[in-house]
Amino acid sequence: MCGISGLFALNGQLDPEIRRSLPSMNGALAHRGPDGDGFFNDSRVAFGHRRLAIIDRAGGRQPMANEDGSCWIVFNGEIYNHRALRSLLESKGHLFRTSSDTEAILHAYEEFGPACVERLEGMFAFAIYDGRRQELFAARDRLGKKPFFYAVLDEVLHFASELPAMAHSAAWVGDIDLSAVEGYLSLGYFLAPATIYRDVYKLLPGHWLRVAQGRVTVRQYWDVTEFDSDRRSDAELIDEIDNTLRQAVTDRLESEVPLGAFLSGGIDSGLIVSYMAEAIGDRLVTATVGFGDTAHNELEAAGVTAAHFGAEHHAEVLQPRLDEAIGPVTERLGEPMADASAIPTWYVSGVARRHVTVALTGDGGDESFAGYDFRYVPHAIEATVRGWMPSSLSPAVGWLGTQWPRSPRLPKVLRIGTLAENLGRDPAAAYYSDLAFLKPPDTRALMGLPPIRDPSLSPVFEAVTEPYRRCPSPDAVQKAGYADLKVYMPNDPLVKADRMSMAHGLELRCPLLDRRVVELAFRIPAARKQQGLHGKTLLRQLARRRLPGQLWQLPKRGFTAPIGGWIAGPQASLYREEVLRPGANIANYLDIEELSTRFHDHTAGRADAGYALWAAWVLERWLRGSRPRQVASRRFEIAAIGATS
Repeated sequence: MCGISGLFALNGQLDPEIRRSLPSMNGALAHRGPDGDGFFNDSRVAFGHRRLAIIDRAGGRQPMANEDGSCWIVFNGEIYNHRALRSLLESKGHLFRTSSDTEAILHAYEEFGPACVERLEGMFAFAIYDGRRQELFAARDRLGKKPFFYAVLDEVLHFASELPAMAHSAAWVGDIDLSAVEGYLSLGYFLAPATIYRDVYKLLPGHWLRVAQGRVTVRQYWDVTEFDSDRRSDAELIDEIDNTLRQAVTDRLESEVPLGAFLSGGIDSGLIVSYMAEAIGDRLVTATVGFGDTAHNELEAAGVTAAHFGAEHHAEVLQPRLDEAIGPVTERLGEPMADASAIPTWYVSGVARRHVTVALTGDGGDESFAGYDFRYVPHAIEATVRGWMPSSLSPAVGWLGTQWPRSPRLPKVLRIGTLAENLGRDPAAAYYSDLAFLKPPDTRALMGLPPIRDPSLSPVFEAVTEPYRRCPSPDAVQKAGYADLKVYMPNDPLVKADRMSMAHGLELRCPLLDRRVVELAFRIPAARKQQGLHGKTLLRQLARRRLPGQLWQLPKRGFTAPIGGWIAGPQASLYREEVLRPGANIANYLDIEELSTRFHDHTAGRADAGYALWAAWVLERWLRGSRPRQVASRRFEIAAIGATS
């Protein structure tokens, strides 16, 4: 695992002043690679690399060249099939000087060109300079585990593993994209390919990028294409999942440094640990953290799993001070992200790094195996109701939903406002509404913009719903899971996992996001994965085989932080000082009076505004640390957005 950065002139030679920026760009990634750095320079290109040495620690230094020095690579990630790929390439005459997976990518590019990415199994972001063709080729792994940011500034393609590194370029501009800010408040993250900055992008998962003859071309090379086709019995499907997941875990155990696992009380991480125990026995190391608040604590269940498999288990109860955590967490995220679970991820990464350098995690099971009951079950119910409800009733039912009381004091059976409101929308719009933490009226009110109820007017609506509509499965749950795999997973959980772990120099590997596991999961019909009111049915049956006691029956609890309680209680005064003070940075983007009203309602217990308040705080902290250029007054920006809505 590493950090990469680079510059490539679209035409002619690389500007010397921009070239001199590369050491600073690379230095901003030092936390990703504490084991050393390296550079390559040519008339048109400059590459930088920060190394966390995992495989071939002696010979795998980067940037790395092929035999004649005509191609150079910088690479972040791990290729799990590099030994098999090496054998194939050697049979075709390629000579290897190291045993690293980096060199396998380089020779695969020489042999297969851009199609090399189709032969790589693993997590990766890399760039290759092809001196013979005077081209740059870059790619990102299928699911988006490893990041790749890029921008064309002053006719130079810039790229880096993290967004703050880009800001060290002499050509940096740093204009904020206000429409992206509206999307951030709605979703809690900046939706790829956009970033918080205008004209700075994330390379999408499963895509490659090529710069040739002064043009930047981006192409998709992978997608899930087969749905609902596996009609085998439950027993046969569970056996197949068992074998595929075991292989995915085994493939991720290669390491020349200490290796362990993140362990929560859930079945996903428990399954991963069970396969690790089979393979490495008493060398198994696990880590978990929890808060004193039992609603945010799975330590007991994690301890049962660790003891059952004989792990060397490290568990810590945290009593963190938010004023101590918010600084490093928001800094390392690189751009605002309002997922408060980044805080426990930060802490568990620190705990794990004291004992191991590589950790396997259980991320990815919910999207592929229908695990989000609180979203997927209602979505399935809505689809069923739509099947028998006359379409002429849809507007009336939707209107009823907008008028229905939303008080948490209502019995659960009477909390049907959201269900009714979604029935007044098409399924893709209902999916967007469920995914958004803040609905369009709330988001726009927070920004001081005219309210809208139509979710299609949100600037991120089309990007969020496009994969839902494109999914070829007729099943609503499959569509939602596929869209989550494309939208939510690479923009939230994987960002959080990568930035928080790499901030501590820790590499994470995700077996449940192995391509083979994901493709298998979507071949299984949703009705087999979600039965009745419970999802992840097949994984739970597998867990019943492999995990101790009744852990397979425990409900999903999530890896969260009590952020709402912190803001309402011990951190209320700090919130006032930083976010609601006169002259706060967010006053250029948010309506402070509206935010103050939500804060007072939240602290008085009249409403739960924890998410909106946290999103604003993260944005304020980021603005304070980054000091981006503001190119227009807030009044002008609001007028511009209102005109498009």
